[in-house]
Amino acid sequence: MRSIFALLLLFSAYVKAQNIYPQDYFSSPLEIPLILSGTFAELRSNHFHSGMDIKTQQRTGLKVKSCADGYVSRIKVSHFGYGKALYITHPNGYTTVYAHLKKFGPAIESYVKKRQYKKESYEIQLFPKADELLVKKDCLVAYSGNSGGSGGPHLHFEIRDNAERPINPMLFGINIKDSKLPTVTSIFAYPLNESSHVNNSNKKQQLRLIPLKNGDYTVENFEAFGKIGFGITTWDRQDLAGNKNGVHNIQTFLNGRKNFELDFRRFSFDETKHINQLIDYEHYKTKRQRVQKLFVDNNTLSLYKDVENEGVISVEDSTYLVYKIKVNDFQNNATWVTLSIKGKKSQSVTPKVSDKTPYFIFADKATTLKEAPVEVNIFPSTFYNNFFMDYKISNDTLMLHKDVVPLKKSAKVSFDISKYGDSEKQKLYIAKLSGYNKRPYYTFTKRSGDTLTTYTKTLGTFTLATDSIKPSITPINFKDGQWLSKFRFLKIKIEDKDSGISNYRATVNGKWVLMEYDYKKKTLTYDFNDGIVTDTKNNLKVIVTDNVGNNSTFEALFYRK
Repeated sequence: MRSIFALLLLFSAYVKAQNIYPQDYFSSPLEIPLILSGTFAELRSNHFHSGMDIKTQQRTGLKVKSCADGYVSRIKVSHFGYGKALYITHPNGYTTVYAHLKKFGPAIESYVKKRQYKKESYEIQLFPKADELLVKKDCLVAYSGNSGGSGGPHLHFEIRDNAERPINPMLFGINIKDSKLPTVTSIFAYPLNESSHVNNSNKKQQLRLIPLKNGDYTVENFEAFGKIGFGITTWDRQDLAGNKNGVHNIQTFLNGRKNFELDFRRFSFDETKHINQLIDYEHYKTKRQRVQKLFVDNNTLSLYKDVENEGVISVEDSTYLVYKIKVNDFQNNATWVTLSIKGKKSQSVTPKVSDKTPYFIFADKATTLKEAPVEVNIFPSTFYNNFFMDYKISNDTLMLHKDVVPLKKSAKVSFDISKYGDSEKQKLYIAKLSGYNKRPYYTFTKRSGDTLTTYTKTLGTFTLATDSIKPSITPINFKDGQWLSKFRFLKIKIEDKDSGISNYRATVNGKWVLMEYDYKKKTLTYDFNDGIVTDTKNNLKVIVTDNVGNNSTFEALFYRK
């Protein structure tokens, strides 16, 4: 009896340790069934996804509810990123986040607009006191939308702990139906030093993946020797959605012994940039496919668990190894991949070709590259690994390697513009050349005297570009001199094809009015329900400035009863 009781205690403690998050505290943020277009911590460009993206039936305006009692602790309205976002702090120490909103609930909307008008700015960030905007569980706090960097109508929802670390909301009992196995689409083997090889090659090798009837996979037998790492491309699909979403957990086993785990249940925003070292960054940039490395490659991510020998396996001559990969979604649907490895030291190995240049970058040291008219300052620990950098200057164009090497932090790029005339200097900016046609894209540029400076988190080609064209301003739903008595909204299109829009200002009869900027549609929208426009005859004035200071002014007369 004692032994049984002891086992029960141990089991109870184990279950409790595995489930440390409250299960019945948070309710659903929407009144519709939850179907996801994005899962927690799935791989995105330069970051892990910090919440769940909930589908809103391809429309905006659904009621968003507070998931528990609490108070609004932060409100942020921005053109990009989360767009309109609401943060609610709860008595249990967690904070829920609701983003890409169309608008806030009436009390919160009034609170925000009052301060937007006071500041005369659409973009605003507020931190209400704990007793200013109290909310109850399941009360209306906002309406779903498509604001900011959203690619379509949905609600981005997060739960964060008191250290501002996002946690998978499913861990709190917010359930998503999923009975499907994760899918594996490719497996890669990486020889990790010059003496290692796979199938007689020192280069990365894609292994032939063989699907099995039960949903698992095996890999065509291969030969290897030395230090080897593996990579995987995988995704999961929930029952009610067709999206290819991220997985929850990946583990690897060598001859039955666990040697590596990626656990996607929680991370910090400070480390999310390290996603570019978790994936095979060069492969992603050239093939647009995210291969997750199943070994630690100079990476400090907290997602790594139970790692032995950095997840790297050592294959000796005349040995046989079995390496298994287990991929789990949140509902513990598991897919296994089995790799049978024959250890064989080859006498004829195809070497990996590495381009050597005069510029060798030590990852832990500062480096300055200078050749007129450009100077590049690389700070210590900007890169993860040492490498030969391709660095060339041609007139006003800098080739700073190819964008195939990830950066931990920004490098500084400066251009000397002293050879230009004063009028030309005002219109210059630093652009990155991107895409098939190497189109120039504005990078945030500062000028000090005859020096233009930008900071970049990616390598690539940079050049000096000129923008001498003013932004365009075009009315969308009205004409000069028109009666607008029955109109709810006034809409204007603004556009700048070179350096892009920097700021705008709109007034009616000299009073600042709140116009919402949707950069995706290039529109400014004014809502007459603001109650600012009360006169019959009204003079509208809109000033738009681009990123080098060119500005345009639009004026029109309209009438309202």
